[in-house]
Amino acid sequence: MYLPRSLISHLYTQLVRTYQPHDSPVLILSSLDPDAICACRIFAALLKRDYIPHKIQPVAGYEDVKRAGETLVRPMKTTEGGGGGVVICLGVGGLVDLSSMLGLDSDDPTESMGGVDVWVLDARRPWNLHNVFGGQPPIMPLQETDANIRRKVPGVDKGCIQRAYKPGKGGVIVFDDGDIVDELNAERDAYCALVDMPEVDDDEDGEDDEDDDEHDEIEDDHTSTSKKRKSWSDRDDDESSDEDDERPRQRRRSNSGSAIASPNRTPPSSQPSSPPPQAKQPTARQLRKKLLALRRSHESVLEKYYGIGNSYSEPISSLAYSLASELGREDNDMLWLAIVGVTSLELSGHTSTGLGTSRPKAHHLPNDYHKSWKATRSSRTYALLRDEVRRQNPPRLEDGSLFMGSGSPTSPSDNSIRLSPDPRFLLLRHWSLYDSMLHSPYLASRLHVWRDDGVKRLHKLLAKMGVSLTQCKQTYTHMDMELKKMLRERLLQYAGVYGLDDIVPTGNGHATYDQEGWGFIRSWGWKAQLSAIDVGVILGAILDVGDSARATAKSSSGTYNGSTQSTDKPIDVADRSEVLIPRFFAAYDALGPNHSAQLIAAIPTAQHLLRSIHRTGSSLMGKKQLRHLRAFRLGVVKDGPDLGLFANSPGALVKLALWLGESIEVNESSKRGAGESTPLVIAALDELRGTYLIVGTGGGIGSVSDTEAKKEKVEAREKRRAEKEDKRKKKQQEREKRRQLRRTALGDDADYEEEDDDTESESDESSDGDDEDAEEDKQAKIRGYGHNRFGLCFQEVVEETKARLKIDSFDHCVVEVQKEDLQGFLEGLSFKSVVGR
Repeated sequence: MYLPRSLISHLYTQLVRTYQPHDSPVLILSSLDPDAICACRIFAALLKRDYIPHKIQPVAGYEDVKRAGETLVRPMKTTEGGGGGVVICLGVGGLVDLSSMLGLDSDDPTESMGGVDVWVLDARRPWNLHNVFGGQPPIMPLQETDANIRRKVPGVDKGCIQRAYKPGKGGVIVFDDGDIVDELNAERDAYCALVDMPEVDDDEDGEDDEDDDEHDEIEDDHTSTSKKRKSWSDRDDDESSDEDDERPRQRRRSNSGSAIASPNRTPPSSQPSSPPPQAKQPTARQLRKKLLALRRSHESVLEKYYGIGNSYSEPISSLAYSLASELGREDNDMLWLAIVGVTSLELSGHTSTGLGTSRPKAHHLPNDYHKSWKATRSSRTYALLRDEVRRQNPPRLEDGSLFMGSGSPTSPSDNSIRLSPDPRFLLLRHWSLYDSMLHSPYLASRLHVWRDDGVKRLHKLLAKMGVSLTQCKQTYTHMDMELKKMLRERLLQYAGVYGLDDIVPTGNGHATYDQEGWGFIRSWGWKAQLSAIDVGVILGAILDVGDSARATAKSSSGTYNGSTQSTDKPIDVADRSEVLIPRFFAAYDALGPNHSAQLIAAIPTAQHLLRSIHRTGSSLMGKKQLRHLRAFRLGVVKDGPDLGLFANSPGALVKLALWLGESIEVNESSKRGAGESTPLVIAALDELRGTYLIVGTGGGIGSVSDTEAKKEKVEAREKRRAEKEDKRKKKQQEREKRRQLRRTALGDDADYEEEDDDTESESDESSDGDDEDAEEDKQAKIRGYGHNRFGLCFQEVVEETKARLKIDSFDHCVVEVQKEDLQGFLEGLSFKSVVGR
């Protein structure tokens, strides 16, 4: 079932009204990414305000979900002795059948889902349609014996929850962010039709027509068998036999529903005045074929949807904040959590076409670079967040006058959120200007800092800006104040020379429309001041690396955290969740309203992660260790001081792949012009488990630049069509005048020749340019064009090569492959279409 966005507060309001002190606590299952952690914080704050006890259980992958379903969810079922309850899944299970994974399904059709309601908020796509349009407990009377009859749940229409729906009976409920209502109408109709369709075996599929006689004999045998079953009726055998002999002739010679044909009836060919015969009733075989064809048609709709590849939609932290706003519970803390969650998606590579980079073109969007997912929706979301910041944090008169001083705290108790035109540098306020610029993926990819020439280019940029190396290598807080004030103006002055057109947003902040693309910063009194981008980087480092002590525990021999690596252990010996789950609570605590000290303490960990990405990425690019295969580029990390980090952390490996992907994309676009993003596969050797951790990034097609380009094409096409229409009307008027003159001079017979000429000219004119427009839009109109298909391709290669593969991440493009199977796995993958076409 799915909850439309217009009723986003319906379930939570019902929970508050019906919750009793003796009921089970609300269980929150959260994935280990910053967006889900921010949403978890918002839900926990809402439940705490309403005095509803809750339990938070982080899950690192599907194995953890199954374990939580067995130990935490099943005991809640009424059929297991529990009292039911609510399970909230944040970033968990949108791609799989949750009722089966959590142990809520049952072989008994009369058994409900145990009174457990599962709320699902997930930005990953495509949805598992059983969660969206199914996921409801079967309601069947005790005497019901037909399994093909689906009973409707009150308040649910084709999976859509209505206002009359009353929770508590159990079921999987998906929170719709707008995609289901707008984009899944065909899938909804196909799914509901398949559910209501009777079960039909397709074992006769593909039979030739020459087998019809044999099928008729089988039907005759079946008919005789049916007669024997009816012998209890004491009917006369001869009468039954006569009726059976007469019935086939009736089917051949008479219409359905008509009287029995007379044996002396003249054939229709000799009676031309007789009415035409009506269509005969289709046989059972024909009906069966028609039903099978209809079933295949509906199944093909669902298969096409599942085959479009992975993508990401609206962040769940934004959806959680919408729920709080609908309830009237929003505050500055929840707003900051939503901002951090939305901003973190840019750092995680979650785009509208899947896991990958999204590089907007400068001539399309010079002022807004916060559009890595769903360009139109992203723009609206950021605009709404900026409006919320202004509403809850009224701006001061001096705001916007200084580059870094626009959000300066005014008192020790100032916890306000401000807008600031920050450049695209990471950890600028907590690092030196030089290190912040060097380790920022945006600037590194455009200056080619993995080469000596790129580092010299960075030095020249700083020199032109009037910043010496001595000053820029000092901690930013110790830099000269005048340099800080003039930094933004000098970046705008010299950015175009080095292809850094959108390195800082434009606008002076005197009007709301001038703040498009501005970042968000928050103050914790005089203790700290952090931007949303910096908090996202720090949270990612906590989840990917751990605490500061582990960040420094590295060795060039390939050991990590003091562990000696070996190759004699199978893939399933080590459990990453044992390491990742404690990191979840560290990141969760760091997001507390008064826990800025924990964020500040984790800054060295974030700096270590950025250095490792820069060091390893520069090594792969500088040594040209990225091989160009048929469908993607391949890079393998087998050694180096940071091998243990990338082999043990999927998030760190994803960030390395994004750094490399953006560098390759910018480098190739400078040579051949702007093009599509390059699919990339990065593998890191994990000697401890004897496996390779692999991530596949791609997509980028359909990102902001492509969306804007398509929009321009549509506008240009409409303009051409309007011009054609005006030209056609003018010609039509001229033809009418000529026709009147010819009619006056020659009579009405002149119209025929004139009309033929007009028709030919209109046909030539209308076809002009249509073929070109159709060819341009043919690819773009295909659903899933440019989506990341690595997850689907990984599964296909496993079926073909029998490689030992483990998919435990919620992002299906992150997998583990046995060390010995890597070569065959990559060879099979190179022949797949890893990006939707």
